[in-house]
Amino acid sequence: MAFSGAHVLLFPFPTAGHIIPLLDLANHLINHNLKLTILVTPQNLPLLEPIRAIHPSDSIQTLCLSFPELPAGSSFAARVRATSEFYNPIVDWFRTHPSPPVAIISDFFLGWTHELACRLGVRRIAFWPSGAFTCLVISHTWSNVEEILSTTNENSLITFTNIPNTPEYPRWKVSTLSSQFKKGDPDWEFLRGGYFENMKSWGVVFNSCREVEGVFIDRVKKEMGHDRVWAVGPLLPLDNNLVGPYYFQRGGSSVMPRDEVMTWLDDKADDSVVYVSFGSGAMLTRQQADALATALECSGVNFVWCWRIQEDGHVVGNEGAVTKEYVNRVANRGLIIKGWAPQVAILSHPAVSVFLTHCGWNSVLEGISSKVLMLTWPMGADQFISAELLINQLKVGIRACEDGCHVVPDSVELAHILSDSVSGAPPQKERMSKLHDSVQKGGSSSQDLDAFVKQIGQLQNETS
Repeated sequence: MAFSGAHVLLFPFPTAGHIIPLLDLANHLINHNLKLTILVTPQNLPLLEPIRAIHPSDSIQTLCLSFPELPAGSSFAARVRATSEFYNPIVDWFRTHPSPPVAIISDFFLGWTHELACRLGVRRIAFWPSGAFTCLVISHTWSNVEEILSTTNENSLITFTNIPNTPEYPRWKVSTLSSQFKKGDPDWEFLRGGYFENMKSWGVVFNSCREVEGVFIDRVKKEMGHDRVWAVGPLLPLDNNLVGPYYFQRGGSSVMPRDEVMTWLDDKADDSVVYVSFGSGAMLTRQQADALATALECSGVNFVWCWRIQEDGHVVGNEGAVTKEYVNRVANRGLIIKGWAPQVAILSHPAVSVFLTHCGWNSVLEGISSKVLMLTWPMGADQFISAELLINQLKVGIRACEDGCHVVPDSVELAHILSDSVSGAPPQKERMSKLHDSVQKGGSSSQDLDAFVKQIGQLQNETS
């Protein structure tokens, strides 16, 4: 199929967990002959190196803008609102560009870009690096935030009657962001308003697929009142043979050489390793780290444990749980990586069978793409929603720890879960295998991606 070569501006929210999936989308769009400009802050420029290394220089450009300085202790809502200071620089860039973009694809936190796109006379597409189920829960939460917050009992159930399968959550779990909402506060009102702007946007792209979230995708279409809703994920190669250099380097360079990690895994039997990672945002307390370290040691399983890193590259967390003595005791079956790891490559290795995860959406999709059983330990934000999807909707996950960023698991119980997940045959394993196969064979994402690029091409034709 021949495409237009239309120019599109990609605007991620400036954190790694949001930039990486939008870059994954960018990789596919370039392969479909679109020309891209990616808005990026100077400190996040290194994240673009892997994708720029594999594509012609004329297919991907950058618009580099410095993030506004904020007072120490500023809220997340203030950080979101600060992105609106890019408004005028983007307008100036558009109006001086010889061939400006026909559309803006921007992160769902950047709802204000809908009004920006309207001013510029182009289309805005909201990009959700998470799924349609999360979109519905978050959007309905913000629509009813005052009523939800008026419930003083943190364990009171909030029922989402307008969402398929009528999910329920205790109030504290609905959203860590909405629980901080302050009516009348300009930052929080700005954040809330952005979610409503998402639903007004010309279109929506999800890093998801019909095989995983078909009923929820249909609900989003119904609420938006049109079919310009595309589910193009997982934005990863589903065939292990296609895991190429870009996917080894996405997110940054591993602190441990990829070959060293792969060699260690090559020495292990198939389906014998647990991969443990809580992403780049969550951090275990000392008590949690101690309990996890004990459980991994007592379980007898082979494991790779990746420690959290900050965005500046420094390792953080309670390293005291992993002493030299501990490392020596588990040396034959435990590999500890202190920093960024090639997660896609690790999960795709035949030795890896189980993934203990915080349920960030990137990790959820990487787990499905790799056909590994997922043990859930959500820490906050939309991770509770993703854990609910895995355990109760898709029934492909097992709860490893009760939800909550301060809950400390029983190390003996967790050791049993780890051991049984590797050596046993829980029904979730078989269901995950079937889900993986349906995603791989379904083709719905490829169809949606083709349809999306075709629509962008039509926008190009309208402006030419």
